Amino acid sequence: MISVVILGNGNVATHLHNAFLKAKNIAVSKINSRELENIPNSDVTIIAVSDDAIETVSKSILDRKGLIVHTSGAVDINIITHKRKGVFYPLQSFSKDTPVNFNTVPFCLETKHKEDYSLIESLAKSIGEKTYTINSEQRKKLHVAAVFVNNFSNHMYKIGNDICEKNKVPFEILYPLIEETAKKAQSISPEKAQTGPAKRNDIQTIKNHLENLNLQQQEIYQLLTTSIQKSIE
Repeated sequence: MISVVILGNGNVATHLHNAFLKAKNIAVSKINSRELENIPNSDVTIIAVSDDAIETVSKSILDRKGLIVHTSGAVDINIITHKRKGVFYPLQSFSKDTPVNFNTVPFCLETKHKEDYSLIESLAKSIGEKTYTINSEQRKKLHVAAVFVNNFSNHMYKIGNDICEKNKVPFEILYPLIEETAKKAQSISPEKAQTGPAKRNDIQTIKNHLENLNLQQQEIYQLLTTSIQKSIE
């Protein structure tokens, strides 16, 4: 039995807590990070708060025993001041009301001591299947990559949706294209999957597109077009 305490009340903390409640051989409790006076003893304490708050929460539990980990993709392991420390980073986009299948979520793990690694690997495998040994420098780069493929691509969807709404076209018409693009990125690589006027250097089509966009959209379109063109030179 692995005992776990989760500090935090956000999306990651909530989804992890719900998953651990259903896991075998895991005893879990969740504590609001503002109420740290009475934390039960545990094998692992998971700090699942905003990046800016990790150091403060860590310092407020200096006398805590066991392994202390955070869940951030962008914060170094050494932000935690305890001797036994690590990172338990589930690389996924978490939304409050959207269920998460942790069997598909990669867990990026790091610890200072080998014996602690086996502990959090067992913890990850109690709710998921995919674990990766990723150090802090690798994780920071991975997090940037994740922002591009998730946050930035989602903003592109938002712009596409705005254009559709403005012109009274159902955004759902683009759903199959979104799905096919994601499949190709995984099956043949993003580089080989690239299509469109920028790759073909269709100058007239690019010009026509720009004429149908507002100023901000034009800037983004032109920047991405130039980036695509440079990537295939």
